[in-house]
Amino acid sequence: MNTALATDRATWAIALGLSLGPAVSNGLARFAYGLILPAMQTDLGWTYTQAGWLNTANAAGYLVGALLTLAFVARIGARTLFISGIVFTPLALAGSAAFADLWLQSLFRLMAGIAGAGVFIAGGSIAAMLFRDVPARNALAISLYFAGGGLGMVASGAVLPILLDRGGAGAWPTAWLVLTGLSALAVLPALWAARHCPQPAGASRSGGASLPHRAMAFSITGYFLFAVGYIVYITFLVALMREGDASAGLVAVSWSLLGLGVMAAPFLWRDVLERSFGGGALALACLATGAATLLPLALPASGTAIILSVTIFGLSFFMAPTAVTSFSRKNLDEALWGRAVAMFTTVFALGQIIGPTLAGWIADFTGALSHGMAAAGFILLLGAGAAVRQRPINKPPLSGLSVASERSAGSSGPQ
Repeated sequence: MNTALATDRATWAIALGLSLGPAVSNGLARFAYGLILPAMQTDLGWTYTQAGWLNTANAAGYLVGALLTLAFVARIGARTLFISGIVFTPLALAGSAAFADLWLQSLFRLMAGIAGAGVFIAGGSIAAMLFRDVPARNALAISLYFAGGGLGMVASGAVLPILLDRGGAGAWPTAWLVLTGLSALAVLPALWAARHCPQPAGASRSGGASLPHRAMAFSITGYFLFAVGYIVYITFLVALMREGDASAGLVAVSWSLLGLGVMAAPFLWRDVLERSFGGGALALACLATGAATLLPLALPASGTAIILSVTIFGLSFFMAPTAVTSFSRKNLDEALWGRAVAMFTTVFALGQIIGPTLAGWIADFTGALSHGMAAAGFILLLGAGAAVRQRPINKPPLSGLSVASERSAGSSGPQ
């Protein structure tokens, strides 16, 4: 019994160590740029299009990294890709602290995206190896892994707004160095976890089988529109708050609430994901994030509106990737899961590439950042409208969100 207990504790320690991967790749290396953007824009005289371009560069890097990861994971292993990515990410963040030139900044954001994709995707494969014979613990370990992105947001939200408020716009290089230091702190425990976790097997071959793209069209469209819209909110939220003279304290609280929402979301959405066989879960995620994006624009500017917005958004935006993963596992043969992951990853990356620069251009063209944010909100609502039309594949027609009362129906396929 003591041996089993020690084994369980060690496995949970591994799960916690792996969760530092998304904390670095997403919470620090991707999302935290939204906290630094207003200072860089002020100090360097950037337009909103130029400021949005940096996250477009990061998203382009993510696309390249995702394609490289999916191409090489079977050859060199998920563990090697995870380790390489998490070691390289702090170096890319340090580069962002060293140069003011937009194109050099773009290069390092691109590099951070490439490394971050390797961490996020390969780490997910490793986390799925934990508690493989205990489904409930396996699901919790995977949820804990993805919740690491929220941990990175809480860490950056607790430090950067106060730092930039005290140091002024010119302190943006220091902010990047703080992100570098936080990422470096995560490297050793993440490496320990990766080395003590079983290596996932190579991707299975699906022979000549192909994805039923036509039958999945509404899900694909909804996920693409989600990616276009959600990244705009993450990129420009703090800039919008600063335009409204939000205090550093409100920014810190709001960003931390986003991160806490990411960590709490798996528990809130568990039953929804279990019962959704079509596009219902994705539609709800798009609807919630769209409403959260439009909320600060529709209500009188106030701290209450912002807090409500970030709470809803934080509890919802990480559920879209989970929703399409669940949809694939429930509706496709196991041999096609790898292809579905590759396809949805590519669609998501393309959407992230378009969103920030498009919203920045709209803001520059109209003279109001709120117009770019409003466009993102309506794009997310369009995503909900597309996703809700997705029906289960090769199953009797159901509503987008099945309300089947039998829990066994929700667990009939892999989760």
